[in-house]
Amino acid sequence: MPADTTLLATAATDSVAGDGPLRVAVIVGSVREGRQGRAVADWFLRTAAGDPGLDLDVIDLVDVPLPLAMPDWGGTPAPEAAAVLADVTPRLAAADAFVVVTAEYNHSFPAALKNLIDWHYTPWQAKPVGFVSYGGLGGGLRAVEQLRLVFAELHAVTVRDAVSLHGPWSGLAEDGTPRDTTVSEGAVKGMLGQLTWWGRALRSARRTRPYQG
Repeated sequence: MPADTTLLATAATDSVAGDGPLRVAVIVGSVREGRQGRAVADWFLRTAAGDPGLDLDVIDLVDVPLPLAMPDWGGTPAPEAAAVLADVTPRLAAADAFVVVTAEYNHSFPAALKNLIDWHYTPWQAKPVGFVSYGGLGGGLRAVEQLRLVFAELHAVTVRDAVSLHGPWSGLAEDGTPRDTTVSEGAVKGMLGQLTWWGRALRSARRTRPYQG
């Protein structure tokens, strides 16, 4: 875990949230060349855009070049890492909830996604996380199951229902959009319903009793 660059006014951002739209950080986890992650994320954003209760902020890890080498406990990030953190950390801290768009690589999730998670600690606490996964016959579900364990360690709450998009041979078109939009859009609605419930409940709880993680 890096130096405590993540303790950036989380109490202040929670206190001004009120009952306004739920601030959701949508994290695009793959940075691989030829990825479908951004196309999947854009489809999700179009599907979710009709919900006036959500304020969506896209964090595409292609644009977040955090180094793999972290400072020792209590150390200071290198200048190039500090510059990246200055942009992304406040956005994570300001979020009321997260949606992680993840591929499945070798039965797990992308290294760039784990790197972003590991560079932070406090921003995840007492907030819900939903998943949109894609890849192969498993639709990215094995990556999601492992991410649930990671986020539990970070005191986050993962919602039960997820959106799972399978490879071109079983439902995901070459442009990264689902072939069966009825089923997929229904899955988005279900996941966002749970995410919104937990997001509002936990936002209210953080305002009245700050989380002691």
